[in-house]
Amino acid sequence: MPLRLAVRDISFFERPVTFARPFRFGAVVINATPQAFVWVEIEVEGGGTATGASAEFLVPKWFDKRPHLAPEQTVEELRRSLLIARGIYLAHSGFETAFGLHAACIGAQIEACAREDIPPLAAAYGPAEIDKAILDALLRCTGTSFFDGMADNIAGVDARLSHDLGDDDVSRFLAGRKRLERVAIRHTVGMDDKIEGEGGVADIRENAGARYFKLKLNGDPAHDADRLIRIGNELATLSYDYRVTLDANEQYADLIALNALVERLDRDAALRPIAQKLLYIEQPMPRDITRQSQLGALARRDFIVDEADDSYDAFPVARALGYRGISSKSCKGIYKSVINATRAAKWSAAGEKCFIAGEDLTCQAGLAVQQDLALGALIGVTHAERNGHHYVDGFGDTPTGEAQAFLAGHPDLYVRDGNKIRLAIHDGDLLTGSLTTPGFATATHPDWSAMSPLAQPSSKIPSEKAV
Repeated sequence: MPLRLAVRDISFFERPVTFARPFRFGAVVINATPQAFVWVEIEVEGGGTATGASAEFLVPKWFDKRPHLAPEQTVEELRRSLLIARGIYLAHSGFETAFGLHAACIGAQIEACAREDIPPLAAAYGPAEIDKAILDALLRCTGTSFFDGMADNIAGVDARLSHDLGDDDVSRFLAGRKRLERVAIRHTVGMDDKIEGEGGVADIRENAGARYFKLKLNGDPAHDADRLIRIGNELATLSYDYRVTLDANEQYADLIALNALVERLDRDAALRPIAQKLLYIEQPMPRDITRQSQLGALARRDFIVDEADDSYDAFPVARALGYRGISSKSCKGIYKSVINATRAAKWSAAGEKCFIAGEDLTCQAGLAVQQDLALGALIGVTHAERNGHHYVDGFGDTPTGEAQAFLAGHPDLYVRDGNKIRLAIHDGDLLTGSLTTPGFATATHPDWSAMSPLAQPSSKIPSEKAV
């Protein structure tokens, strides 16, 4: 049965994270960025109080790629998104279900952020992080694991924000979920990553034995095709089978450019090691162009949306344009992932090929990767992009005691490697057994004393007209 709760306090913290190598995707190169942490206190109706936590990178130039904004200004947007959401959530002092509170706040959040020229994808970041922490507190208060709690719909997820579904569709989907015991990693190959030889894409010390690969594109069909040929030549040397996905991060300007790439994939024999192993192409065009463009004959390849997933109706809209899938990312909202997975299951049961994919915006070891992994294991994501362990050196600069606490609480998910604690990858897979602890997939919380309060963003993000 859904439980009702009220949020009594919300606090934000952050910690700098330095990358072990540059991560280039789209038009940005990241060498370091802060990780945000959320702490909440809730009161459960008739059940006492509890605290919960969540974490996520403040990633520049992904939620908002508008060229007039500097990378740091897009990070400021995410800080503002968190602070605006805090005020809206705390203004609801009465008892609501966890999802009911989200549903009551998300519209006001989008509107308040729009007044500051913060786009919907960035606006949703604040509620996404607060919702994860609230759910963690609710599960801890009841001594329930994420998987058991969601199967019983403890959060009260319903169809009020998704009018193409009924409440029964959602409850049946959740009731039928069984935790995936293993989730395969999908190794990211960024635009600046080495391709050939030692340290290249086929080096097991680099790819951790992954059987799935996510290859970044830059939007130039000829350049991308030539680079994919090089990557395909390397992957063809693997002693085991593999699959790939492609991700353009909105870099293809239009259908003409996208068609040029797909034609090469279909016709160029040198691209067969990629084309024959290709599962789908992710978010090729800018989100505004995506909404205006029918894929038409291009839909012979499977496409998914990611950055264009900025509302509860994004998946039905994309489906009507020829897209077959949509990404799950906990930074876009755990409840939206559940709703979209319900849709994919319902449409597939009716004979369509529809699916939800697991994509990772550099979820870091600890809270972020565990909660995102648990979400995917709940909704049936069998392989997920996992690049946090690749671009950051283990737990990075996380205090030793905190990293050791996560290792002790999740010995199947982490391993000690010399003086570092890292993600433990078992034959290309992550194990989910220890995520069944009470709470949202974590046996421990971070060391709050080892963080700084969330930096105060500037009062106003400059608009494009002002530049």
